Amino acid sequence: MSISQNDAVTQGADACLSALRETDRDRYLACLLSPPEKQAGLAALYAFSAELARVRELVREPLPGEIRLQYWRDFLSGQGHGDAQANPLAVGLMEAIERYHLPIKPLLDMIDARVSDLYDDPIGPKSALEGYAGETASALIQLASLVLDEKAALGCADMAGHAGVAQAVAGLLLLMPQHSARGQLYIPDEILTATGLTRDSFLEGQDTARIHAAIEAFAGFGLDHLTKARSLGKVPDSIFNAYVPVALARPVLVAARRNPARVYANRLRPAQWRRQLTMLTSSLFRRF
Repeated sequence: MSISQNDAVTQGADACLSALRETDRDRYLACLLSPPEKQAGLAALYAFSAELARVRELVREPLPGEIRLQYWRDFLSGQGHGDAQANPLAVGLMEAIERYHLPIKPLLDMIDARVSDLYDDPIGPKSALEGYAGETASALIQLASLVLDEKAALGCADMAGHAGVAQAVAGLLLLMPQHSARGQLYIPDEILTATGLTRDSFLEGQDTARIHAAIEAFAGFGLDHLTKARSLGKVPDSIFNAYVPVALARPVLVAARRNPARVYANRLRPAQWRRQLTMLTSSLFRRF
């Protein structure tokens, strides 16, 4: 590798960590808790995921969002957009892909899953939500695990799948007020039907009792997946740091199930110091 290439890689790693600190403070901490030699690869993956997740917030209409996502689709497909070194995040991501032999398809699937975020269409049945979570949160856990220890990661795909669904549901509960304000809803059809609601009646916000019942059931759905993930055994120590951010899901899910009113009162997210303590404890005692 030439000096200029080395410089680009170093700059890419630094840019990924810097971007992650601004866009996803929790996963930034997870990076810092990981082995130093793995931090650049993890930061690239996490920063890439955060970049995709925030596209809806950066655009007013779906088309500009589609264009932003297409940039990454073209980049990963080898079509590119000019000099890739002009984008430090792209440099960092490609370095991680090459160094750790990461598969491209899950990254492309992650992009495709984020297209639905640009629109306000119903999520559909539970299987659709599980698919969305699988291609976003679960895939990120598994890719991070591959960076940490490829051999150990291959034996934990099911665990990553369930953990990612739990993590995704917790994240959607935190964002529910924001999503509802723009007419977006991720609660599956089965839960809405079981509580006597439709997408429209939920978003209207008038039937508080039924809405709270739906939120409670949605949180329970996330907790069920977390229980399934934990039931699959112990996460190997070598890849545990990929699961550290999952430790933040349980407090959110439990709080939403116990008191659904906290969702729209914006009182679900623990304070930053408490989240950091939760992650440090998770890393130390190897449990999520």
